[in-house]
Amino acid sequence: MRLAPALFAAAALGLASPACAEKTIIVLDGSGSMWGQIDGRAKLEIAREALGEVLAGVDPATELGFMAYGHREKGACSDIELIVPPAPGTAAQITEAASGMKFLGKTPLSEAVRQAAQALRSTEEAATVILITDGIETCDADPCALGTELETSGIDFTAHVVGFGLTEEEGKTVACLAENTGGRYIEAKDAASLSEAIKTTVAVAEPEPAPEPAPEPAVEKNFDPILLLAEGQDEIEQVKDAYFDLRPLAADGSTGEVAGTTYGTSTDFWPPGPYRVEARLGKATATADVTLTADALAQPVMVLNAGIVRLQLFIKEGEPTSDAYFEFKTAAGESVDYGYGGGTFILPAGDYTIGAKLGAAEFSEPLTLAAGEQVARDIILGTGLAVVEAFYAEGVQVEGGDHFVQIFPAKTNIDGSRNDIAYTYGAGADFDLPPGDYIARATLGEARAESPFTITAGERSDVVVMLQAGVAAITAPGADGITYETAKTDINGKRKEMGYTFGETYQTTLPAGDYIAVVRRGEARSETPFTVRAGERTEVTNTP
Repeated sequence: MRLAPALFAAAALGLASPACAEKTIIVLDGSGSMWGQIDGRAKLEIAREALGEVLAGVDPATELGFMAYGHREKGACSDIELIVPPAPGTAAQITEAASGMKFLGKTPLSEAVRQAAQALRSTEEAATVILITDGIETCDADPCALGTELETSGIDFTAHVVGFGLTEEEGKTVACLAENTGGRYIEAKDAASLSEAIKTTVAVAEPEPAPEPAPEPAVEKNFDPILLLAEGQDEIEQVKDAYFDLRPLAADGSTGEVAGTTYGTSTDFWPPGPYRVEARLGKATATADVTLTADALAQPVMVLNAGIVRLQLFIKEGEPTSDAYFEFKTAAGESVDYGYGGGTFILPAGDYTIGAKLGAAEFSEPLTLAAGEQVARDIILGTGLAVVEAFYAEGVQVEGGDHFVQIFPAKTNIDGSRNDIAYTYGAGADFDLPPGDYIARATLGEARAESPFTITAGERSDVVVMLQAGVAAITAPGADGITYETAKTDINGKRKEMGYTFGETYQTTLPAGDYIAVVRRGEARSETPFTVRAGERTEVTNTP
């Protein structure tokens, strides 16, 4: 399997180019271990054959030299010889020298590379050493230190190392020689890895030409979009809040993902090419196709066909509110924008409905917005505020959040019923209501009371609901259940049940009056009468 010739070819090919002015010395390991085999062939045979084939194709103008070590005597670290000094047209001479080499000595590879570097010092031109070895340093030298020394010597020097059959640890001892000079270490343990070494060496010897630098753009910025509300108008101040997404535009009209975004009044430089620009300002959009170049500023004019609405919500004239909700809807009922209190909105030209709501008060008005139009809408909701407090009795207010408060219109339905307008729980219940007459109802436990009131636009109404009730608390040890009933019977002699519970205790709010606590213990039933007074607490005990 003839792989090694290609390996040396890869290492030397870059030196055979007429355009390459550097000098190169090939250093060949002549130690006795070169009699070892790769794929059934002696490494020294592979090396000789490889050199012959590669050098046969080298340009005669290439300056090549040849050095060997361990090729003349055993056990001598000084057995290093520059057999062929670097010069043009030495290919045949090197081939002949390699063919006549003996392989029998030690491996003074560090000193050999040092001497090769010294032989290449005669000029200021770039110099390269290609070391081919199947062993590690055996003459008390440090290849890594040598690599560092050569790299810092100020000479444009590079060493590449090709290792045959070295272990991973052995490879590290020589790899640093290459790496410390900016070269490469190529590992070849067997035929398969030798094949990979060919590719790696080619990459070292024949690097891809450096890409030509991109031409400097002729302009610093090439994109400055202009955004209009309508044709023929000037840009508006709000354009500072716009953004422009650029999507690459294909020949078939399709677009890719967003490649960049320009914000507001900024100008940018984007890679030249065709784009579709999508502009957004408020709820309005516009698109335009543009081709950007490196030598001109593109200023595509984009028209939103939109208008501006400045909306403000008021409880009454001169009293704005941030609590009122508003919503813009299209004629088809689609929600376009919404919020609280008001603001400035950019909407596509068209027909809209502005809806506003504060508590139970609702407002709606139409809006027709033309392209380029700027309109102001002040909506006065005309609501009043009702604050409802419930009292057990005069001076005894219901606190906390247990009682239920409802608001009804004062006018009843045809059947005498009322539909509640709003409700909530707890003390300090407040309601935003349109002007009119209302009823406030408070419910706590079994007590309920109502109070009429009137709402005036922009005014506060404090509503008091007097329950005329008290709290009854009964304790009945061993009871299974407790029922409160009125003491007075109806026309049929029956008492009205006011509430019940299971267990031994029961507390609730009752209208002022006389009651009976009915206690059940198994099949037994006992009664305890009591009286509830408005604004007071009554405690009752029922014992077996």
